Amino acid sequence: MQDHRKARRQLFALRRTPCLVLMALACGGAAAQEAGVATLPTVQVLGDTDSTTTEGTGSYTPRATAASTGMPLTLRETPQSVTVVTRQRMEDENMLSLVDVMASTPGISVQNYDSERYSFNSRGFSVSNYMYDGVPTSFDTGYAAGESALDPIIYDRVEVVRGATGLMSGTGNPSASINLVRKHAISREFTADMSVSAGNWDTYRGTLDLSTPLTANGNVRGRIVSAYQDNHSYLDGYQNRKKIFYGIVDADITSRTTLSVGFNYQDNDPTRSSWGGFPLWYADGGRTDWSRSLNTGADWSSWASTTQGAFASLEHRFDNGWTVHAVGSHSKNEMDAKLLYLYGWPDRNTGLGMNASPSWYLGDRKQNSVDVKASGPFTLFGRRHEAVVGASFNRQYADFDYRSAISPASVGNFLEWNGAYPEPEWNDTSVTATRYTTKQTGWYGALRLNLADPLKLIVGGRYSTWETDSVGFGGGDRQAFDKNKFIPYAGLLYDISDNYTVYVSYTGIFNPQSYQDRNGNWLDPLEGKSYEAGIKGEFLEGRLNASAAVFQVEQDNVAQVDPGYMVPGTINQAYTAAQGTRSRGFDLEVSGEVMPGWNLAAGWSHWTASDGDGNAIQTDQPRSLVRLFTTYQLPGDWNRLTVGGGVNWQSHVYTIASGPNGDERVGQGSYAITNLMARYRFNRNLSAQLNVNNLFDRKYYSQIGFYSQGAWGAGRSAMLTMRYQY
Repeated sequence: MQDHRKARRQLFALRRTPCLVLMALACGGAAAQEAGVATLPTVQVLGDTDSTTTEGTGSYTPRATAASTGMPLTLRETPQSVTVVTRQRMEDENMLSLVDVMASTPGISVQNYDSERYSFNSRGFSVSNYMYDGVPTSFDTGYAAGESALDPIIYDRVEVVRGATGLMSGTGNPSASINLVRKHAISREFTADMSVSAGNWDTYRGTLDLSTPLTANGNVRGRIVSAYQDNHSYLDGYQNRKKIFYGIVDADITSRTTLSVGFNYQDNDPTRSSWGGFPLWYADGGRTDWSRSLNTGADWSSWASTTQGAFASLEHRFDNGWTVHAVGSHSKNEMDAKLLYLYGWPDRNTGLGMNASPSWYLGDRKQNSVDVKASGPFTLFGRRHEAVVGASFNRQYADFDYRSAISPASVGNFLEWNGAYPEPEWNDTSVTATRYTTKQTGWYGALRLNLADPLKLIVGGRYSTWETDSVGFGGGDRQAFDKNKFIPYAGLLYDISDNYTVYVSYTGIFNPQSYQDRNGNWLDPLEGKSYEAGIKGEFLEGRLNASAAVFQVEQDNVAQVDPGYMVPGTINQAYTAAQGTRSRGFDLEVSGEVMPGWNLAAGWSHWTASDGDGNAIQTDQPRSLVRLFTTYQLPGDWNRLTVGGGVNWQSHVYTIASGPNGDERVGQGSYAITNLMARYRFNRNLSAQLNVNNLFDRKYYSQIGFYSQGAWGAGRSAMLTMRYQY
């Protein structure tokens, strides 16, 4: 009885905190533990691993992450909003692309431009910061080469830090950074993980993941990961075949020195790729309501892409707790895109009025990167502190060409469109679509100072330089400039109890832009400030984490779509620079084990943004997002069965698009997508898992207003996976 009264007092206290329902859930787990509920045995990670690895933990929350500061800290010790999508969660939700991962990540909204290109947004800004194993990279969505189609099977986790992330990523938007962390060969025994899957729309998939020691004592270990997928789609005629291969060797040169060498490859071979969306109006100004299966691509259109990379890293761990880590990498993203863009407004009765613009783009983007950092503890004034110092260098070169069509055919009756549009004869001479060379360097460092037992201060910064030399469409509009900026970072954390920490943080932002206005001029770089404050809770010895945060971002020169205008001489959207932009909002999140057998990942985020005149901006992005997914392993005789499900909800969006009657507001109301899963384990090796997405077959615009067009999201789908683990 005394334990129950204690639990009730804790619950009452938690309800008074700003964490609301999230912290109440956390307390419920803690109270259950105190009340004497039996705890299942902890899942152990196989072989050699560090505190940030999530594979093998069976958890929805990490033990630590270095994504924000470069130092491995728990979520509670990190003074920013951080989400780590773990290996277990990717498997439970059957995530098959980076789009799937981001669509279930708190605070991240997803918008698709067409069948192959997607954009991610957070806190009112587009996400432009990407990292592989902590090494920064970037790309132009207009010349996407398979980036959003990356298959998560080769990654241990995906780390998302929301807000400004200049300390680790250098330049970028104050939205979020996405860090994809590859799997390693951590097992000193032979292991095998194989699966076959089948789903509707003729979707078939097979995977293989093998790890083995390469020496008798296991000091050298190898791993290969491979997958093949062939799927059709809810879009008429669309088909994609993708092949994935990943290999890595981890070698313990000494007991304190590890060398890793790896290679990754993914080939995407789609047919009947779309480019843009469908018309939102008929020629008479009335709104259209096309079938969800409408695909504006042609039978010959394809946006093929290949992603490949090689990397090597060396890590040495000193006796005094310091670690030095160096990594060098090379990546190459290629695209070969024969595309058809349809535009105009069809007549409601005859279907005439649509125009065609066939185009052929091909080229590649290469990047060479080196990152070196050292981190570890030191003692000062009788207290133990931590530090990280590092340097990052990368050079990116992109060269994409364009071939025009000779005498393309007319579209004819769009009401009878089935993709049977003849492939045009292509011009033998190609012209430059875009070509650029960008060099970035960054010198960064941070200190985590233990000012008092409950008080920690993190201070640091990054000095970044950016050099770019680029030419635009047709080889004109040459742009060459050098930029440099010191980006500060500061965070103050105070432990108010054994479970709770409050914090405040600040960082600057800086981002050269590749957007042009209606006159062809380049927009000035983004600059601004980002503030965040919040409270974090850690429960059940770190197996459950919860957080609540408020933030404000102040920024100038934010690129905004200039409705109805293109960059002169191109078909690229023109932009204007918004001044005095301010974004405000909050993030609530909980992740981990609420009680034995019950995993939960949930988040609720909201933001508002306006320019210096008080006008709302980025209205085509949802202001509010709810992300929820949970699984529960049944107890007792039913413990072979795990059931789960979740909801992804977003608020309404709108924008101004150009129709037959001039500019008009178009939008999509709020909607929720419900997903379910169930897994049955026949024995320790064999299991079957069923995933159902968009259970209620909700029809919604996945984007509306881009180039004054629209696109539908996917309908109900299901996939059954048989998995064998040894």
